[in-house]
Formats: sequence, structure tokens, C-alpha cells
Amino acid sequence: MSVLLFGFSHRSAPVPVLEQLSSDEADQVKILDRMLQSSLVSEVMLLSTCNRVEVYAVVDAFHGGLAAIGEVLAEHSGMPVGELTRYAYVRYSEAAVQHLFSVASGLDSAVVGEQQVLGQVRQAYAVAEANLAVGRVLHDLAQRALSVGKRVHSETGIDAAGASVVSVALDIAATRLDGLAGKTAAIIGAGSMGSLAAAHLTRAGIGRIEVLNRSPERARRLAERITESKVPAQAGGLDAVAEALAVADVVVSCTGAVGAVVSLADVHEGLAAGRRDDSGPLVVCDLGMPRDVDPTVAGLPGVVVVDMERVQREPSARAAADDAAAAREIVVAEVAAYLASQRMAEVTPTVTALRQRAADVVEAELLRLERRLPGLDSAHRDEVSRTVRRVVDKLLHSPTVRVKQLANTPGGDAYAEALRELFELDPRAVDALAGAGELPTVPSDAEGGIGTVE
Repeated sequence: MSVLLFGFSHRSAPVPVLEQLSSDEADQVKILDRMLQSSLVSEVMLLSTCNRVEVYAVVDAFHGGLAAIGEVLAEHSGMPVGELTRYAYVRYSEAAVQHLFSVASGLDSAVVGEQQVLGQVRQAYAVAEANLAVGRVLHDLAQRALSVGKRVHSETGIDAAGASVVSVALDIAATRLDGLAGKTAAIIGAGSMGSLAAAHLTRAGIGRIEVLNRSPERARRLAERITESKVPAQAGGLDAVAEALAVADVVVSCTGAVGAVVSLADVHEGLAAGRRDDSGPLVVCDLGMPRDVDPTVAGLPGVVVVDMERVQREPSARAAADDAAAAREIVVAEVAAYLASQRMAEVTPTVTALRQRAADVVEAELLRLERRLPGLDSAHRDEVSRTVRRVVDKLLHSPTVRVKQLANTPGGDAYAEALRELFELDPRAVDALAGAGELPTVPSDAEGGIGTVE
């Protein structure tokens, strides 16, 4: 079985396509369940962020697994499979591993080096794990990806160009407003991106913040944290959008809701109710996926909309070339180490089964010797036992050590298969050893090819 990636991102698909593919957690659970209904898919994880939708699956067959995943995504998005695949990219085996490590490192983000994707990968794994959609393969892959991402950010300066999409969007807003100091802001959405926006605005010297959220309690908690930072803040529900727009200079909307939460009517009402002609433009940062803001808002006079497409064009969204190169070197090294460890893990059950088989043969022969020579004294019996075991150990030493070494060479799995065939090892015994042990959990504080088809 190998890992298959079927994905879409800001690099391959326009925003409207990503909007159709986006999903909330409830939808993700349904998608995972539908994919697991295929006999070809044994594990699956769905990574859905503001600018990407990627499915990582453990499949028994490439083409069959690809068809099963595509069918579910087409059903979810309402797009025909043929149209959907125009915007997709596919990675398999080693190439899928390298892609996930690059994503977790921020190398494939709209803002190269942004760290928020680490939390998104962790959340994708958590949802899949909670719904029994992952086993050892995707557990190991996700945990290693989180570790790689953390290493890249700690050992390189890749995140120096900007911590997130939020920071780039608000930098654009600051330029249009001649700075954010003393201005009034509205944050729509009290999740992780809303918290990032609050932190950035606070550092920029914003004068006041209104937090709006579908759940007023979450809005209140974020507003309290902002107030603790010595910035006046208050909370409200999404029914207060127009009122907030009436006094805001900059708006950051990042709810993850399906459908617009800032309508054309809301903006018209807000502009009419409180904005002055000399107050400068209203800058609306639409960072939701799907869009939070009605697209027609961008055509209004006195309104500047900063959306994901605008952020992606910003030079500051790209990390310095040297830092990106250093990050890629780490990813390449980590991919090689991960694949080596996986190949070793695949060989180990065969080696263990072989040694167990040899031990069983030794025990059987010693019992036969004892029946044939019942008068053999214990000292001689022990010496014979030690001698036989030494002979077997020496005979097995070279092939077992060598097969582990060869596992890291191209086609290395064939040597383990040859060992199983030559010594007539029971496949069920090997599989049982491979599946032994409990699946560990990802620590809560973790930050933690064969081919490429496009």
C-alpha cells in the first residue's frame, strides 16, 4: 500500500474552484467516511485550508484509489469529475511525502514560510484520527510532517517575510490607510486567523477593535484577550456587521463559513450610516475560504478589498530565496530519512519472523535430541543447546543484516520478499508482527518519488 495525494491549491485552481471544494469540519467527517467506504482506501486525511484542499490516502491501487477519491470530491463540490481534474495535482508514494513535508514547512503557502499551516495539518490529523480514518501509515506521516515543519521554522529564516496571510493583508491595509495606529478595526471570525489578526493589529497600534462571531461567547473571549493587551475591544454577533462597518477603517473577515457573511447591503448600510468623506477608504481583508465578502463589494467607491488572490501577488508573500533554499534542503533530507525508516520498518517484521522461525526449529530439534538421548546429563545438554543456537545465529546474521542494508536501496523491498519466499515464512505471521503494538498519539504540543502525476 502507498500514500496517494489528490489536491488543489492556489497554485493549481482559481478561488471559485477552491470555494466549491472547501468544507467545514462536519463536511470533512462525511467526506472521510465516504472515501473509506471504498475497498481500495484504508486510511485517509483531508487538509482543507484557506488556499488548499488536499486528500492524503493509503490506497491498494493507484488508479482505483484515485477514481474513488475523485468521485467523492466531485460529489461534494458539485463539479463533474472531468472538470475537477483539470485543476488537480496528484502525487504518489515518495512524491506525496515530499509534498506534505513542503506544505507543513510553509514552502507551498500563498505566503511562503507562514506558520499557520502547521496548526492546520495538526487539525486535519486530529479530525481524521477522531473519526478512525487513520492508521499507522498516516499517523507516522502526519507526525513526521509536523516535526519537519517545526524544524524548518526553527533552523531557517523562512518566516521572516511574514508570519501569515493575515500579516500580509494587514500590511497592504496599513499602506492604504497611512498606517493602522489609532484606527478602528472589525474582526469577523474569532478562530485562529481572527486571533492572528488581533495580535497583528495590536502590535500596529490599532485604536479599537470590534470582534464579531457566530458564537458571541467566542467573540467575547477574544475581545477580553485584546482588552488585556490595552486595546479597547467589544464583542458581538454576525447581526452587527453593518454597525461595525459604519465605524471601521479596516475589516478582517475569516470565518470559514459557507456563503458570504458580509453582504453588499451590509457595506452600503455601513457606509451610509457612519463613514465620512475624509475618513479614507474602508479596507476589507477577505481571508475566508470560501469568500466571506460578496464579490460585488469590490466595485463600490471608497472600498478596497484585499482578497486571497491579491495577497498571493504581493512580493512580501515570498520568503528570501536563500531561506527557501535552506528549507528545501531540510525537506529533502527529512524525506530521505523518513523513507529509509519506513523501508526499515517494512523489513523488520520479516527479519523477526525469520528469527522466530529459526528459534522454533532449534527448540523442536533440542526436544527431539532429548527424547533420543534421555541419559544426556544437563551439562552436555546445555553445551549442545548453546552450540546449536550459536550456529543458527551466525548463519542468520549476515542475511538479516544485509537485508536491512539493502532495504534502503532502490527496489529494496524485493530482498525482504525473497527472504520470505526462500525460508517459506508464513505471510500471516509477518503481517501480525508488522501490525503489532498500539498506535501512539500525536503530542498536543507538536508543531508539530515513485512518481508525480499532474
